[in-house]
Amino acid sequence: MIPMTGVLLAASSPTLAKALERVGADDLPAPHNDKTPFRFEGFNERVQAYIVARYYVRLTEAYGSQGREAFLLATRTYAEQRGHRMAQRALADGQQLDFVSYHKYGEWVPSEEMKKRGESNLSEPMTELPYHATKITRCPWAIQFREMGQQEAGLAYCKDLDSSIYRGFNPAIAYETRQTLHDHDYCVQCAPATKIPREALACPKYKPGLRSFEYHCAHTYWTFRQVVASVFGSKGLDIAKGVLSDVRQDLGKSFSATLRKYEETDFNVA
Repeated sequence: MIPMTGVLLAASSPTLAKALERVGADDLPAPHNDKTPFRFEGFNERVQAYIVARYYVRLTEAYGSQGREAFLLATRTYAEQRGHRMAQRALADGQQLDFVSYHKYGEWVPSEEMKKRGESNLSEPMTELPYHATKITRCPWAIQFREMGQQEAGLAYCKDLDSSIYRGFNPAIAYETRQTLHDHDYCVQCAPATKIPREALACPKYKPGLRSFEYHCAHTYWTFRQVVASVFGSKGLDIAKGVLSDVRQDLGKSFSATLRKYEETDFNVA
């Protein structure tokens, strides 16, 4: 479920109301140079891309190529945690950790907000290839990176993301992102060693395993924060605080306060 924002959201959640009272206590007053705030009804795919992009900008501005490597490490860590949770649910149900189970136990479906805006994922199978491959022609994450002028961040994020989720789920499944919408007309994702009937992937998602984009955005923020703080110490923590300040500035206090609710969440377990 995508949450409401602002006063109504705070009123419906005592935890969030308390977090709103704290907002600013841990945020650095370090505004960035983006001029246009983004208007969203709630957490969605583009909000997640926004958080990722702001980490990339702050890390590379502070540490250059070393910051980019830390960003890639954070991306892989986040993605592998997602794959681990999916594998835990599949194994709990007595399922094999195969390609079909990966699709069944995926944690997200397109947000209603992106559907309404006509910006949700649009993909089709590449049937001319002898293995599983998908062509993606529209992606809300790519839209957000482009609107922020951060295609470089998007390219760095997307090149490792899906392969790392698969690695967390089952490293025996080879998976590649061969090109992305950040530098091509469409994205290509494939599993070169896998050939299965298309209808086998048409099974519905395992609903108890689905997670809201509020959860996914919080997972992104806190795992990236943990990694950059581990790498760069107090200066890395300052970068994470700056990203939270960016969220508050561009998306609103309710967004940053909601992220705070997940500070004690263990994202390693389902």
